[in-house]
Amino acid sequence: MGVSGTGKTTLSVRLGAELGCPVLEGDAFHSIASVAKMRAGQPLADADRWPWLDRLGAAIGEASSTQGTAVAACSALKRAYRERLAAASAVPMYFVLLDTAREEIARRMASRDGHYMPPSLLDSQLATLERPMPDERALALDAARTPERLCAEVCAWLDLVPAPR
Repeated sequence: MGVSGTGKTTLSVRLGAELGCPVLEGDAFHSIASVAKMRAGQPLADADRWPWLDRLGAAIGEASSTQGTAVAACSALKRAYRERLAAASAVPMYFVLLDTAREEIARRMASRDGHYMPPSLLDSQLATLERPMPDERALALDAARTPERLCAEVCAWLDLVPAPR
């Protein structure tokens, strides 16, 4: 989880390979209207996000049910979004926040070709971001680290996290 440009897709692909599980790209579950809205530089409202979170959560639940586990890349910027995603999945979820300096994220966003999320939406995403609270099953990592190091840190953390009751 995290704002656009933090490396969620890169890390999720690496984690999926490491864990031998399916990887779901949250961007693929957005409606055509939501993608058009973002492409036009308009931030999504909660009403745009709820159906997207429900679709992605259901897909995570299905993949986890059939494959044992799944990894998904998704912004999940607010606690309510993470709760909605978890409820829609009906499986225990763990969140990894990729976070780093605004300047680094802006640099990454500006260097991407073909992504619908314009750098102009970065500040609205950062304003929306609610960092996970201690009672959430979440790990915050510096997105400036290498994907290999991030993957190793997530795998080590997952081995240490007690299973949900």
